[in-house]
Amino acid sequence: MRRLAVSAFLGVAFLAMAASPAFAAGDAVFKDKNCSSCHYTTGPAQEKSIADQLAKKGPELWYAGSKFKKTWLLAWLQDPKPIRPMKYNSITAKNGGDHPKLSAVDAAGVTDFLMGLTSADVEAGLITPKYKPKAKLIFNKKMPCLGCHKSPDKKGNVSGGLSGPSLVGASKRLNPDWIYAYLSKTTTFKPYRDMPDFASYLSESKMKLLAAYVANFK
Repeated sequence: MRRLAVSAFLGVAFLAMAASPAFAAGDAVFKDKNCSSCHYTTGPAQEKSIADQLAKKGPELWYAGSKFKKTWLLAWLQDPKPIRPMKYNSITAKNGGDHPKLSAVDAAGVTDFLMGLTSADVEAGLITPKYKPKAKLIFNKKMPCLGCHKSPDKKGNVSGGLSGPSLVGASKRLNPDWIYAYLSKTTTFKPYRDMPDFASYLSESKMKLLAAYVANFK
C-alpha cells in the first residue's frame, strides 16, 4: 500500500511538473536539439532483449531527475566531458567526447525538463555518503566493480576498468539514493546489461554500504 501511495503521489507530482512552463520549454529544447535520437525519456525500461539495449545510442534518461544532481547537470550540458571512457555500448571504440554543447539558456531549460523525470523506485533520504573500509572491500574484492568502472582512492589516485561509466566525481554527479536504488533494483532500470544484479549477491545492508561508499567518490 505504501508503494502504491508513493507511486500515486509521484504520478500527480509528475503531471504538475509536466504542466509547468519550465518543464514544457525544456522538453521543447530537448526535441529541437534532437536529443531524443540518442536518449529516450519515457519509462519504465523499454528494452525487451539484449538487441534493444545494443541498438541504443546513449543512456536512457527517463529517471534523470532521480539520478543526477541538478547543479552538476546544468554545468555538464554546457561543457560536456566524457563520463564513459568507451563509446556507449562498445568495448572497443573510445568515447570521442563529441556530445553537443548547449548554451546557458538551453542548458537551463533541458535541466528543468530532465530533473522533472523521476522514478518512484528511488526513495529519498536512505543514503548518506560515507567511507567505510568494509564498503571498500566489497567494491574492490567481493564484487567486480573495478573491472568496469574507474574510481578514485582516498589520495585521488584513479584505477579501474573502461567498459562502464567512470565513478570519479560521483559525489558531485549522482544522487546517493539513486545509487542504492540502481544497485538493489538493477533489472528495473536496465533489464539487459553487463552489470551484475547486486540484489542476488549482497544483502540490503551491504548494498547501502556500497552506495554510500560510491556516493563519497571525489
